[in-house]
Amino acid sequence: MKKAKLLILGLALLVLSSCSFPGLSSNDNEDTVAITGGVTTEAQILGGIAAEMVEHYTDLNATVINNLATTTINHQAMMNGNASISAARYTGTDVTATLGLPAENDPDKAFEIVSDEFQKRYQQTWFPSYGFDNTYVFLVSRETAEQYNLTKVSDLKDVAGELSAGVDTAWITREGDGYEGFKEMYGFEFSSILPMQIGLVYDAVEAGRMDIVLGYSTDGRIASYDLVMLEDDLHFFPPYDAAAVATDEVLNKNPDIREALNKLAGTIDTEQMQKLNYRADNDLVEPSVVAKEFLEEHNYFEGK
Repeated sequence: MKKAKLLILGLALLVLSSCSFPGLSSNDNEDTVAITGGVTTEAQILGGIAAEMVEHYTDLNATVINNLATTTINHQAMMNGNASISAARYTGTDVTATLGLPAENDPDKAFEIVSDEFQKRYQQTWFPSYGFDNTYVFLVSRETAEQYNLTKVSDLKDVAGELSAGVDTAWITREGDGYEGFKEMYGFEFSSILPMQIGLVYDAVEAGRMDIVLGYSTDGRIASYDLVMLEDDLHFFPPYDAAAVATDEVLNKNPDIREALNKLAGTIDTEQMQKLNYRADNDLVEPSVVAKEFLEEHNYFEGK
């Protein structure tokens, strides 16, 4: 099997240029498929998984483009012809950020919207979800969960006035699924709320500096710190089901790509994604290596 190459592009280059980057268009090299990953560990792992699947099931080489900081930049790379596959796209983000539509809280409807609209507007295909939803989630220590008998967000109503919360800085003032909307839907607020960088919230709740924090559901530290995720029982946060997106052009030219990516449907649940992220972030294993290890462990889902 050929080894997938990792290509790191500068963010500034993408922002400053609206045209294709030399050597990256699929028209320049018919034997290579460019796949966007991202800046997060998760996006880079998914990029590696998609690349390994393409190389395993087709005669093509695969190049992963990382350091694309936002969904908008990922989308522009696809539209410019710099990439043919985007490995880490999230339904809730693309509904609002890419399509400019109102947030949709029903997971099935959100997927239907992005699937239909991407086909109509961009001639791009959404693949079925990998099997996990990387959304906002309220987290508490196991001790706090047991002390207050917490399993879902609604359980906080009678005790929120006693709890301090650490949340993503932007979430406090964000419209729609921000703090104001949360208070309106759930009917309570916390005794104090502290804006924090998202990467610091896990350490804060684990160390007892915060009673409850708002994190991401697939972060590897949730499992390593034995944190308890509270169910969003009123479905306040939009779904962010993760999936790959590919251009119809590359799928028509290479039908084996469709079969390869379809094999990934439902193969990675939230717990598994947490473990993969932890392997990279805690054990300092390269995301591309984590991806290859995962696929080798499952024999590239050849039985699917």
